[in-house]
Amino acid sequence: MAEATRKKTSFEIDPAKVDAAREILGTKTLTETVDEALAEVVRIRKRRTLVDLLFEPGSLALDDPAQMADAWR
Repeated sequence: MAEATRKKTSFEIDPAKVDAAREILGTKTLTETVDEALAEVVRIRKRRTLVDLLFEPGSLALDDPAQMADAWR
């Protein structure tokens, strides 16, 4: 995996939200908190995509004996 590039920027931010996010995420610095919060948003999207796939009829062929024959070996 290629190393992510970083960009220095300046923006206004709500200190109360940063403190709440820092406590939830267990981070120490503002940069670490923002970076971890963004990573969590991406992970949430990926999980939602997987859940949507589970509910899409026929997407996983779980009821196809040929497909599932080696699933538990």
